[in-house]
Formats: sequence, C-alpha cells, structure tokens
Amino acid sequence: MRLVMTEPVDTTERPYARRWWALLVLCLSLLIIVMANTALTVAAPDMTRDLGLSSADLQWVIDGYTVPYAALMLLLGAIGDKYSRRGALVLGLVVFGGGAVFGYLADSSTTVIAARAVMGVGAALIMPATLSLLAATFPRAERAKAITLWTATAGLAIAAGPVVAGALLRDHGWSSTFLINVPIAAVAVIGALVLVPPSKAGHHDRIDYVGGLLSVLWTGALVYMIIEGPHFGWHAKAVGAAVLAGVGLVAFVLWELRHPRPILDVRRFAGRRFAGSNLAVALFFLAVFGAFYYLTQHLQFVLGYDALQTGVRMLPLAGAVFVGSALTGWLTPRVGMKWTVSAGMVGGTTALALLTRVDAGSGYGDFVAPLIILGLAIGLALSPCTDAIMGAFPESELGVGGAVNDTSLELGGSLGIALLGSLLATSYGDHLSDATAGSKLPASALDTARDSVGAGYAVAQGIGDKAHALAERAAAAKDPQQAAQLKQQAAELAAGARQMADAVGSSFSDAVARTSLVGAVILGVGTVLVAVLLPRRDSTAPEPATEPEPETETGEREPADSRAG
Repeated sequence: MRLVMTEPVDTTERPYARRWWALLVLCLSLLIIVMANTALTVAAPDMTRDLGLSSADLQWVIDGYTVPYAALMLLLGAIGDKYSRRGALVLGLVVFGGGAVFGYLADSSTTVIAARAVMGVGAALIMPATLSLLAATFPRAERAKAITLWTATAGLAIAAGPVVAGALLRDHGWSSTFLINVPIAAVAVIGALVLVPPSKAGHHDRIDYVGGLLSVLWTGALVYMIIEGPHFGWHAKAVGAAVLAGVGLVAFVLWELRHPRPILDVRRFAGRRFAGSNLAVALFFLAVFGAFYYLTQHLQFVLGYDALQTGVRMLPLAGAVFVGSALTGWLTPRVGMKWTVSAGMVGGTTALALLTRVDAGSGYGDFVAPLIILGLAIGLALSPCTDAIMGAFPESELGVGGAVNDTSLELGGSLGIALLGSLLATSYGDHLSDATAGSKLPASALDTARDSVGAGYAVAQGIGDKAHALAERAAAAKDPQQAAQLKQQAAELAAGARQMADAVGSSFSDAVARTSLVGAVILGVGTVLVAVLLPRRDSTAPEPATEPEPETETGEREPADSRAG
C-alpha cells in the first residue's frame, strides 16, 4: 500500500475501498473550521479581560474570520476544481494551522484579528474542498448518506466547540483555544494525503477570474455591511458597503449571464429545487447561529455556568442532530425532500417559539426541549438541501457547488448573529433602562450596564465589591457612629448590587424571549417560502448536471475526460 494516495478515484472500476475513512478526514477538517467560531464564544470573556478589548474589537475578533471565509469560497472552490481539490484542502489546513499559531502568539487586538482573518482564508479553501472531495469520492447511491454524516459533523462542531474551549480554559489561557487547532490540522493533512484520493475537474477551461473577483467584492461587502451596520450604526462605512454589495451583485449577475464559461451559472437559481435548498440553508443557519449567540450568553451570565459547563449543556443539540440525520436518511427517500425539509424548518420555528417563554425564573431545564428540537430540525432539513445543491453541479464544478452551499450557510449565520444580536442588544438595553428607572446609581454606571449583559453583571459586581469594602471598614472602625454610617452605606450598596444583578438578569431574559419571537417569525415565513419553492415531485436522486465539453486550442469541442491531481 502506498504511503500517499496517488490514484484518482475515477480511474478505478469499483468504488474506492477506503472512502469511509476518507470521509472521516473530511469531517475532521470540517470540524475544526466550525469549532473555530463556536469555541471563541466561550473564550471571548477571558480574551477581553486579558487584551482589554472594546466591544468593537471583540466583534471584529469574531467576524475577522467571517469576511474572508464567506468572500473567497466561490473563487477558491473554482480554483480547487481546476487544479486540485485535495491540494486545496491540504493548503487550506496548512494556512488555517498557521493562522492558529499566529493567534496563539498574539498579544493585541490587531494581531488577534489578523490571525482570525488568516484562519478565515484557510477555511475558505477547506470548506468547499470537503464537499467536492466527498462528492467525487462517493458513488451517487452513497452520496446522500455521506452528506448526512458531513452535516451531522457540523452540528456536533457547534456544540463541541464550547466543550473543548471550556475544558482548556480551566487550566490554560484563551490562547490555548487557538493552539488546539494545530495538531488537529496536522492529523487532517496526513489523513488527506494517505486516505483521500486526488481529484480535479476533467477538463481545463480557463477560470472566470473576473466573475470570481466580482463574487469576492459583492460577498465581502455584503458580509461587512451585515456586521458593521447593525452593531456599529449605519454610518458612511456601512452604507458604502451596502452600495458596493448591491452594485457588485448586479455586475456579477450580468457578467455571469454573458460569460460562456461562468464561474457560477446564476441561471441555476431559477430552478425551484436549487433556490429553495439554498434559501433553507441560509435561513436555518440564521436561526441556529443567532440562537447559539444568545443562548451561550444566557447560560454563562444569567445562569452562572462556566465555559465547560456551558458547553456540556449544549450537547443535547449535537446529539439531536445525529438523531435527526438518521431520520432524514430514512424519511427522505420515502416522502421526498420537500416534506423532510419543511418538517425540519417547522421544528426549527417551534424551537425558537419555545424560547419566547424564557423569563427571569427560567432554569436550564427550560432550554433542553428547544435545544433538542432545534438539533432534530437541523438533522432533518440540512442534509437533503446540501445533497440537492451538490447534485445541481456537474463533476467538473463540485468545488463551486460546495462553495455555493457553504456561502449560503455563512451568509445566513452572519445575518443571524448581526440581526438577532443587534435586536438582542437593543431589547436588553431598553428593558434595563425601564428596570433601573428611578435608581440612585450613577448615569455612567447605567450606561455601561446597558452595553451588554456581561458589562451589566460587571457593574453589579463592582457595586457589590464597594459594599464589601465599606462593610470591612465598618467592622474595623472604632467610632460607633462612623461604623453605623459605613454599615448603612454598605447595606444600601449591597441592596443596589442585588437590584442591578436582578435587573440585568430579567432584562436579558426578556430580550432573549423577544429576539426568539422575531427569529421564529423569520424562520416561519421562510418555511412557507421554502415549501412553495421546493417541487412536490420526489427528486431526491437527481440526474447529474450536464458536463460541459472543454474547448481545444483550436476552438473545437472535445469529449470531457476525467483527469485528476
């Protein structure tokens, strides 16, 4: 047996014998790029304290990963198709690991943001490569099952990130959440070379670099606008990004419609199955990432769980994703993807609707049912959608197909965090203002508390610390009158601290309920749209898309062959 797999899978007469081991490598690669975001949510408080990050700094630490990740996927997916899908995967893992080392060594907000951006570039290479290699390695009859496992891995990563980060943060600093990616990336590189067959498109058409660059322009500008506008206000930068995204999108569509070999044939979106599947992926991750954003905060700040405890309590979501994935593998061939996807989206809407009941008295038990239902919904809906999206592309464009699926995912997730996160912050601030009206607390302290739930509890703790210090001074005072005054002041401050903590907790709980209602409405309306778009006819096993015939140097068409590298 060769140490490095060099034989292309399409040159063998029988299915590749080690394809399930290859899938394990692809799922491991997917795992670390999803965990890179979810792990950061629990490491963020320690990072903020250590580096003195402002709220804007922290936002860009999180989203510095997202902008290059979303913007570059389509172009890099096409490059992987032309030259080497496995090469794109290995290069992406190396870049991702290098960015993780950079993040481990970072000592300022600027260097952390830069490290996250480098990791985002690596993720933009990895993500479409995993799906394109999966589709190239597995025969059509097994592809849906393999995609189901790929999707289940994404659900596992959403919950596993906080668990891994929480375990590391108990004994190590926040930088360890970067370094843990390095050995995993190294194992994935070795696994890719040994177990994953090389693959690339069967012809050598020139890449539509103009279309690719236009896709980078409009997608990057759109993601920047989504991040900047809701969080920091609709100033010149956000408005300029919105205009650039709109102009870039129009230019991209017009160019792709006229180009003989477009990087993405936008006419595919006229197909109901393809358009409905992309819409379902985007809406689902809008709901999932938005809900994850505020649920982890509620568990950590309001219910008082540490990072590891928070991660463990998100595990019902991951387990339910696997159960839902098993169900969709059984249901979709029998009832069709329209009903499976619609049922999953109804389940997601139900999960968000249940979260509208959250209040100041809610405990962890009130979150278990929504987490399980949401996990089941992810498992039910996403695998058929991903399979439908990949099935719409010929073998020569599998990297582009993976990039389209992943761009829908990333745009939905970014929009969910931006819109629902912005609504959460506004609702929390408004509720806290009402709850603390008439209090004797300084206006500056109240303004700080309204900034975020973490800041609110920090203000309450600061007041409590002052009360404790005054109580100690009262105990040490020799003058009875002074001691009585200090004791009274300490008691008033302690009462104020409790009042502030209660107000912060109830305000954030009310904000979670209100935000969940908006999320449920968005996903509910989306469910109707997706149900209308998806065709009633059972098309769970579509015919492969037509393979374009490449041109020879003389301009004549030649039969498409199958080369790999």
